[in-house]
Amino acid sequence: MAPPLKFGIYLAPFHPVRDNPTAALHRDLELIVLADSLGYDYAWTGEQHSAGFEIIASPEVFIAAAAGRTRQIRLGASLSSLPYQHPLIAADRIMLLDHLTRGRVAFGVGPGLLPSDAIMMGTDPADQSAMTARAIDAIVPLLRGETVTCHTDWFKLVDARLQLQPFSDPAIEMAVASQTSPAGARIAGTHGLGLLSLAATTPGGFDALAASWEIYERNAAENEQPVDRSLWTLAGPVHIASSRKQAMANVRHGIVDWVNYMGQVVGLAVAPPEGDPAQAMVDSGLAVIGSPRDAIAQIKRLQQASGGFGCFLQMAHNWADWPQTQASYEMFMRYVAPEFGKANEGRRASFRHAARNRTPGTDRETNGLHATEEQSEPLPGPDHPQQPPKPEAPNDPDQNQP
Repeated sequence: MAPPLKFGIYLAPFHPVRDNPTAALHRDLELIVLADSLGYDYAWTGEQHSAGFEIIASPEVFIAAAAGRTRQIRLGASLSSLPYQHPLIAADRIMLLDHLTRGRVAFGVGPGLLPSDAIMMGTDPADQSAMTARAIDAIVPLLRGETVTCHTDWFKLVDARLQLQPFSDPAIEMAVASQTSPAGARIAGTHGLGLLSLAATTPGGFDALAASWEIYERNAAENEQPVDRSLWTLAGPVHIASSRKQAMANVRHGIVDWVNYMGQVVGLAVAPPEGDPAQAMVDSGLAVIGSPRDAIAQIKRLQQASGGFGCFLQMAHNWADWPQTQASYEMFMRYVAPEFGKANEGRRASFRHAARNRTPGTDRETNGLHATEEQSEPLPGPDHPQQPPKPEAPNDPDQNQP
């Protein structure tokens, strides 16, 4: 049986340019503290240097700030843009964080998302993928404690080695970010690293899931690396409430800002220019805006398309206001996450055993109590699986329970 699915958040972050940036960054820290208290496994933080929306310039600095406020959640840099820093410095900083967090750091790497970042630094965006591959070739052995000498067209290493050995045993967790191109899967498989599919629910990313893992497996085999689907992380936007109607109302707060940023800056048309963007993203399968049942169905849809993965990240998007956002994350861990683990197996078995073996005279009906297992649970149990695997469009009547 596959291990229980892990869950986390992907915090780019996305803040409209009208927001107070200081308040927004501290709210991001509050979100990670909340995720830690709710039992999320991961919080991944992005890196951008332009466009005004994704305002964390150094995931390593942000992780250091979050580490002192949290207890157990793993804190990931995702992604650390390797073309913008020397590989020795990148490896040395993440090694320091591994010790400061006592092994709670994860190192996500990639070429960077926005061409405007690269252009400001005089880097040709077309070169970034190759630069990333060369940097990873150096960073992986450095983090393993090896001495590295190499000369490339943009960096040199001469008998380079890190001062510290990893706190994590046996090594710092490392993953390569991937959108829809095969480059990330190819690099990750070559080195036996984790794979972060950050566009898993976009139409192009969803269609590429099976092919991405095939590329990963092929490159892992060619380089004698182990293959483990638990190292594969998928991400997608989610906002849930007690009903689809309520969730749709909640996201009116900020979804248009996010859609405009994606279209005008990132170059990703997530919704057509006409009509309701929230409804369009639900219909395309890109987003969950609905009830916990819809989130469960989306994750099962991803499992079916991919063949299996180890962690699902909710993309932090600020579509709803802060109290509704907090409630969504709490509801996810309360009702969605248990459907993909073993936490309630014993409880359900105990309930059924007690129902089958109740003693005459203590029957619920005798005492005027008519609750059943199905009525007492807010979500269907294992005998009542959700169908179909893809979330329905939110045109059903309002629901009073999640």
